[in-house]
Amino acid sequence: MLFFQNSQILFAIFFFFYYGYLGIVSPFLSLYFDQIGFTAIQISLLMSMLQITRIIGPMFWGWLSDHKQDRIGIMRGTALLSLFVFLGIFFFQTFFALMIWMFVLNLISSSLTPLGEAATVHALQKTNSFESRYGKLRLWGSIGFMTAVFVGGYWFEWIGIDTLPIVAFVLLLCVTITTYKLWEPPLEKKKLERGQLRSIIKKPEVMWFFGSTFWMIFAHSSLYVFYSLYLQRLGYGKQTIGLFWMIGVAAEVIYFYFQKQVYQVFTVQKILRMTFILGAIRFVVIAFIPEFWPLLIVQLFHAGTFAAHHSASIRLMQDWFQGSTQARGQALYSTIAYGFGGTIGGVFAGWIWEGFGPNYTFMLSGVACVLGYLCIAQSARRAYPL
Repeated sequence: MLFFQNSQILFAIFFFFYYGYLGIVSPFLSLYFDQIGFTAIQISLLMSMLQITRIIGPMFWGWLSDHKQDRIGIMRGTALLSLFVFLGIFFFQTFFALMIWMFVLNLISSSLTPLGEAATVHALQKTNSFESRYGKLRLWGSIGFMTAVFVGGYWFEWIGIDTLPIVAFVLLLCVTITTYKLWEPPLEKKKLERGQLRSIIKKPEVMWFFGSTFWMIFAHSSLYVFYSLYLQRLGYGKQTIGLFWMIGVAAEVIYFYFQKQVYQVFTVQKILRMTFILGAIRFVVIAFIPEFWPLLIVQLFHAGTFAAHHSASIRLMQDWFQGSTQARGQALYSTIAYGFGGTIGGVFAGWIWEGFGPNYTFMLSGVACVLGYLCIAQSARRAYPL
């Protein structure tokens, strides 16, 4: 038992460095592209590769993982390959070269999230400790992201944004080294059955569930893309904007730590339904009640709309995707929610922002949460008919 727990701690270290890497790339890479002379349109196209590759990559890596039955081995290979591909940023300077570089790099590294989650869940299942330990492992990803954003902001302001490639490379190197320390219990060797995954996906409760995840991440696209700009237009300073983001991440860390107590009180389905209610309230307040304290309070709702939703979604999928379908199920979640939901949500958020204004952008997110609630309610109804 102690060996299992010690090996699980390595997943916490992996999450810390991987999301720390994302905490440098996601907020600051666009600033680096701006410094080397690209236009706003070129930067938006380059950064869109982060979402587009989430549509293509995870399903391929999930299929390969279930076929080879070696998640950790594939993670090691893709992490090492990502490290070598990343070196291209030190040599490529033209737009088209960097566009191809962004696509290839993120296509390869898109394996790390779904396979890392699947391997973590499998390790926890062996000790029947998902409810008690998953949150305490996963919270280190949030801490890594928060630390990278906070320290990175000061670092780049002090030293310069031109050091971003070096900082990101070092973090990706740490990710790669960590993958060579990861271990999960042996997988039960099973030959993939034709149509096995399709038969699970065709279940009404599963389709409605994936529909709900699409709408939740669709709703959050406006937050990730425009929230800082929205607060700036309202007159809030950069330090206050940083405070709002820190409050949200801190809330998700606290939720992950106390996740076990939540599962002792509420079922997974009830948790998911509550996350959509909180989401609808959160985005309506952001849209129409822009005073300091209401905005600060609803940032605490990030504990529900992200942390609780993500954890409960991972837990619910354990009931459907097991053994030889586990990695592909996790990859399908990444593809539908973060790939399609994030990409389409970002496009609609930009269109509404330009055509109707910021308030309606966040109102659209509130509507998306209502649609997500209807989907997850249908999923529960199909899974547990009266």
